[in-house]
Amino acid sequence: MKLLPILRLFLALPALLAAPVLAANASRNAPPNILLIFSDDHALQAVGAYGSRINKTPSIDRLAADGTLFRNCYVGNSICGPSRATLLTGLYSHKNGFLRNGNVFDGSQPTLPKYLRDAGYQTALIGKWHLVSDPTGFDHWNILIGQGPYYNPPMIENGQRKEHVGYTTERITDLTLDWLENRRDASKPFFLMYQHKAPHRDWQPGPGYFDLYEETEIPAPETLFDDYWGRGLPARTQDMTIAHSLTAQDLKLSQPDNLTPEQLAAWNAAYEPRNAAFRKANLKGEALVRWKFQRYVKDYLRCIAAMDDQIGRVLDYLDRSGLTENTIVVYSSDQGYFLGEHGWFDKRWIYRESVQTPLIIRWPGVTRPGSVNTDMVSLLDLPETFLDAAKQPIPPHMQGRSLRPLLEGKTPPDWRTSWYYHYYEYPGAHGVRRHYGVVTPTHTLVHFYEPDVDTWELYDHATDPHQTRSVAADPAYAEERRRLESEIRRLRAELEVPDEDPPQSQPAFRRPPGT
Repeated sequence: MKLLPILRLFLALPALLAAPVLAANASRNAPPNILLIFSDDHALQAVGAYGSRINKTPSIDRLAADGTLFRNCYVGNSICGPSRATLLTGLYSHKNGFLRNGNVFDGSQPTLPKYLRDAGYQTALIGKWHLVSDPTGFDHWNILIGQGPYYNPPMIENGQRKEHVGYTTERITDLTLDWLENRRDASKPFFLMYQHKAPHRDWQPGPGYFDLYEETEIPAPETLFDDYWGRGLPARTQDMTIAHSLTAQDLKLSQPDNLTPEQLAAWNAAYEPRNAAFRKANLKGEALVRWKFQRYVKDYLRCIAAMDDQIGRVLDYLDRSGLTENTIVVYSSDQGYFLGEHGWFDKRWIYRESVQTPLIIRWPGVTRPGSVNTDMVSLLDLPETFLDAAKQPIPPHMQGRSLRPLLEGKTPPDWRTSWYYHYYEYPGAHGVRRHYGVVTPTHTLVHFYEPDVDTWELYDHATDPHQTRSVAADPAYAEERRRLESEIRRLRAELEVPDEDPPQSQPAFRRPPGT
């Protein structure tokens, strides 16, 4: 009789040994959670994993060390709202109806969160939205109002306005962690869009970051004093130069108007002595531009440092909770950004610093740690990738492709080798003219098509990597220009770009009062 318990244990042993394996297989076979970390205006050249010379981003780099870094990720319309609309729909601006900031996103159209929710996912959006209409397709949403301030942000939670005190980057993370820990349904996979305001203009650093880089000289780009004479009229008539377009608020020569007394005291302690020294120096000419560059870029990098630390909090939670092994984590931004290249800040152009954005994907069991991909990819591809991960059909109307084969190290033979770009917001902020064009690994051809400025520019990436000298009129490039013009026609036909810009591209389609 004493042998009976031992016999039972012996008979049960195979099942006991198999249990961890079965649990691991069940985890691998379960639909993966999807966490999209999205920032605003994060320049690729300010990410450590991309070889930044000016800052470090250890939390973002942590994703790159464990996943795949894409070196050639492009946006179709380099501006905040349109880029976010593309991310939701898998469609170019002319297809989803959001062509310029101030348009109102049509939430009745099919979107990624709706597809995933129908597939059994719990969906949530926390942070910047910037699409005017209320979010749809989300079980939970908590968004900034418009662009939102850097401090003490009012937010709209599932239709109800709530006031918050603190630094916005930290508050968005607090709310994200609260949802992950306390509000989500653990029986369902989740799709969570964790979206930062940072590092958008006017680059207000958070508490504890005021002194970061203060004793560091940030290296200026070679083209800080570009005179634009190698380009056409559009570059010479913009309003986005560090020399002339930055405001006193951008440069922290004036105080923010929404700080608590404690926040204002910390702000003044950091900036007033520096500003007094600046006024005493009475800088002019090139020296003044260099001072503005340092002030702008340091504040920009301080915002990134705070954001990177908060991203680290979320990644640490995934590790502690055991979610890491079945969660796809993506880091990206709505577009690139100029950090003094060509003397500029902001984005909008087809030029490299604007049209390219960071994209890093960690997908356990799929991505090879530390891998790098150089194929031409886009934010347009993310909805299809997420649906593929969820084992859902990709709607045929979407205009991107799943990145899964690239993440597995297999580039399909028919993968794209050119990228179509289209910017509509003129007249508009910074005076950047409407243009469309094509980018290939070797060249960029762009057509500016306003009635008063109808001109073409062509850049050779090998001989002119900074894109300072157009060769559109050079006879030696005539054949290349003809080939790229033909490629633009092909892409416009394939993407069904209308001959006339849609009415939403006009300034009359502005944000309704009170939104």
